[in-house]
Amino acid sequence: MIGIQRKIWTLTALVMFIMAAIWIMLTYYNQKTQDQYNDILQRYLRMNEVTSSSKQTVNALNIYLLTPTEGNLSSLRRSEEQLRSAQSSIGMLRNGGNDFALTSYMNLIDSLIETTDRSVLFKSEQENEDSSRAFAEASRISGYISEMTLQLLDIELNTYQQFYRSIIEQAEELKKLGIWILLAITFGLLLFTYWFSLSITRPVQHLTKAAQELAKGNFERQIVVNSSDEIFFLATTFERMRVNINNLILEIREKARLESELQQNRLLLQESQLRSLQSQINPHFLFNILDTLSKKAFLEGAEETSDLLVSVAGLLRYNLKRLDRAVTLYDEVRVMRQYMEIQSARFTERLTLITEIDERCLSTPVPGLTLQPIVENAVTHAIEPSEDGGTIRVTITDAGDRVTVEIADDGPGMSEEKIRGILEEQETQSESHSTGIGFGNVVRRLRLFYGVSDVIEIESEEGLGVRVRLQLPKTRRNDTYDQTAHRG
Repeated sequence: MIGIQRKIWTLTALVMFIMAAIWIMLTYYNQKTQDQYNDILQRYLRMNEVTSSSKQTVNALNIYLLTPTEGNLSSLRRSEEQLRSAQSSIGMLRNGGNDFALTSYMNLIDSLIETTDRSVLFKSEQENEDSSRAFAEASRISGYISEMTLQLLDIELNTYQQFYRSIIEQAEELKKLGIWILLAITFGLLLFTYWFSLSITRPVQHLTKAAQELAKGNFERQIVVNSSDEIFFLATTFERMRVNINNLILEIREKARLESELQQNRLLLQESQLRSLQSQINPHFLFNILDTLSKKAFLEGAEETSDLLVSVAGLLRYNLKRLDRAVTLYDEVRVMRQYMEIQSARFTERLTLITEIDERCLSTPVPGLTLQPIVENAVTHAIEPSEDGGTIRVTITDAGDRVTVEIADDGPGMSEEKIRGILEEQETQSESHSTGIGFGNVVRRLRLFYGVSDVIEIESEEGLGVRVRLQLPKTRRNDTYDQTAHRG
């Protein structure tokens, strides 16, 4: 990971490296030119030193000839040594352009020293006239040396004239090169700075837009920031916060939905209990009357009437139970048969009940009053309107992890709108029957009881009756039904 501080240090190091490279390059070219100038200047100074040494030697000789003392002789010898040293340094200035002139120049220096020694020798032998002639010759040779020095300087100037021009041209080219390098470096630094700033500002902009979306309440948009610095960690933390808030909102919505369903179920239970209470008008008094009538009919020999009264009493007792209590399919089948016995007494041969029941399935738990309202609906809409009556077939079979309960009639059928209203639990109070519990109420309680929505299917064609198929799970997935009932 490259942090923002490291990026800034990288940019600073790059700028310092470029500046150092430019400084080293300029210093190198400047030092090279300076060395060339120094070399030429040293050549001129060495030639000038020869001229000065030759004149000094002649002056020292003149002083000795006028005052021949040991001190003046020593001074003369030191001047000769300086002239020989200058002669040695002049030898290193030899090149193809000044070879001949420099050879003559060296010979003149030798001649000057030799003439000086000869003049000193004549003076020591008291030959003053010969000594004076030697001194005059030494003066003349010193003049030749001065002239030859100017000639050599002129040769040097001609030799290095092209060099001087090349130095000037190099200076001009170096100036142009410096301008182009400066422009190139400026352009490169601008590009690098633009890229560098984008690597910081772009992730910040993405993070800002994400924050604005969150401020608007949009918690579904994922926060993605392509970066490798501290902003990446900030965006990752921001994304975790978004996910947590979004999960919290979803959890709150789910809790609100469950609370709404719970409230609806509570109202449904209260409504069912109210209807049940409305039918519980002194139930023991009614049961006693029905039992009395049943015994009286039996004693009078009206056995069918006695059985009918027993069925009515059992049906009434079952209907007065609390609807929040789970029962078995066995209980539902029993009360359904009691109901059909009452209806058979009413419709006689117009009503036919056919049952095919797998006894192994009768222990399946179901909510109270599930089969009777469905059968009652079939009696009301399929049997009662028909003069010829009809047949109701009840089939209970084992379907693996579920029990299939099928109730079919051969009545006029049911419209698609009516079927959709029942499945969407939109049945109104006016559509319920004598039990006070309508078809839609049964569908709602079944879904609540088992915690699944695919618990019922309704098939119907015009003139071919209605087929209601219940797919009852053998095990319950939802205990909300019991919890709602207890709270109610």
